[in-house]
Amino acid sequence: MSIESLYKVWCEKATDDPDLIQELQSVAGNDPEIRDRFYRELEFGTGGLRGVLGAGTNRMNVYTVRRATQGLANYIKADFAEPSVAISHDSRNKSTAFAQAAASVLAANGIKVHIYKELMPTPCLSWAVRALGCSAGIMVTASHNPAKYNGYKAYGADGCQITLEVAEKVINAINSLDMFADVKYCDFEEAVASGMIAYIEQDVIEEYYKNVLAQGINTALCADSGLKIVYTPLNGTGNKPVREILSRIGIKDVTVVAEQENPDGNFPTCPYPNPEIREALQLGLKYCDEVKPDMLLATDPDADRVGIAVPDGDDYALFTGNEVGALLTEYICSERTKNGTMPKDPIIVKTIVTTDIIKKIADAYNAETIEVLTGFKFIGEQIGLLEEKHEENRYVFGFEESYGYLSGTYVRDKDAVVASMLICEMAAYYRTKGISLLQARENLYKKYGLFRHSLQNFAFEGESGMNKMASLMQSLRDEQPASIGGLKVLSVSDYETSITTDKVTGAQTAITLPKSNVLVFDLEQGAKVVIRPSGTEPKIKCYYTTVGANLDEALATEAKLQQDFGKIFE
Repeated sequence: MSIESLYKVWCEKATDDPDLIQELQSVAGNDPEIRDRFYRELEFGTGGLRGVLGAGTNRMNVYTVRRATQGLANYIKADFAEPSVAISHDSRNKSTAFAQAAASVLAANGIKVHIYKELMPTPCLSWAVRALGCSAGIMVTASHNPAKYNGYKAYGADGCQITLEVAEKVINAINSLDMFADVKYCDFEEAVASGMIAYIEQDVIEEYYKNVLAQGINTALCADSGLKIVYTPLNGTGNKPVREILSRIGIKDVTVVAEQENPDGNFPTCPYPNPEIREALQLGLKYCDEVKPDMLLATDPDADRVGIAVPDGDDYALFTGNEVGALLTEYICSERTKNGTMPKDPIIVKTIVTTDIIKKIADAYNAETIEVLTGFKFIGEQIGLLEEKHEENRYVFGFEESYGYLSGTYVRDKDAVVASMLICEMAAYYRTKGISLLQARENLYKKYGLFRHSLQNFAFEGESGMNKMASLMQSLRDEQPASIGGLKVLSVSDYETSITTDKVTGAQTAITLPKSNVLVFDLEQGAKVVIRPSGTEPKIKCYYTTVGANLDEALATEAKLQQDFGKIFE
């Protein structure tokens, strides 16, 4: 069907949302605007949907959500005799409507739905799937994206985001459906009244809290530590659960950033609600100037990621996800070893773009390091594989550089609630020893070496941008650089072809991880560059690792690497 024909069909049939009707009318006769909305179907990737809110096949709206859910329903009904699905949503615009739309489609297909009464974090969705024995789960969120986005993540019965194999089946089921003719749905309130849709009760949430608290190591010292916190949920879902957990471990001196306390999908004071960037924390840092806390804590809108800032002279230093993850790994391994709770043959899991200092820490505590592809579902998958062998207790900690952490196996996705608890516990522990987190970081580098990490994002908007991204990745494969930033390339790992090539000897070895559009360049002096297109945003991500005798040396090398790739992706 042509783009013009698609537009006319939507004008005729997309009548359930007044906002969509108004938008479709506003772009009448504007070919570029119409094309942008209809030139493709919003892709249901391995993690689900994510896109700009609005009208059209290339937008997040009630129709793309219903169609995706019908495809998921068809898959579930084929695999489960008595299927059920858990649903949660965050604070984003349209999130409640999308969650209810998904529930209405499932109920109309005879699938029992368990849905939270109010917005809840992503880890609480993973927990509900497992706690209620559901066949699948749906989390309506766009994580840390700007306000114009929303999304939809699909989970399997194990509480982990669906595997590549399952995603392919669901995608095939979705692709066979007409947006309007093939989707069943019913009235949400009528389905609640009939019992096909049931609200998740407080006892399920309480069990989640108990499992989070069970991950604590030295929580008893928190109450008397004198730790002072400024916390911002960035207008998202973390406000209630994070504050509840901190209160239960005895951390009472918590100042919440008032302007970012309550849910607000417009994110008026933080246009990019991403705890990785300083702009999102700017208001929290102003509070810090007045409150003088030991730490600023920030969770993203769906509370699966957390960032921190700590006092550094008259300013506050933001810690990277790699730094926090490394500190937590050292703290957890050290303290569990001391108190005798470290399991036999312990395992630490990290993604391929996460700091290699973890290998050194793991080695120091006789732990195995497992590397997985980018995406926390691959960390969750490793827990599942251990569980199949009744060895899940071997899992000690897992994290990815993008501020996602998980201690414990009660959920299968990153959890900012447990991470917030452990970060505060760690800070309280070091505080009682007269050590700041800055000093703890320096001690870590003295023990294992100074690892410097940075990330560059290169954005490519629209149809032309998607084509350019594909072209750039292919050119890097076809014309692999011999050196980057003046450092010789020692090996190239292409996760799409599953081959690592030693550039010195020419020898090739197989990569055993699933195929993925990722290139890794290992360089001299322990440096590394990893390039991959984002799975959720129109951008290419470049991850840089440098190792130096001191920070200045590492930074100088990093600048040269960034300069080289900046030219490629301009």
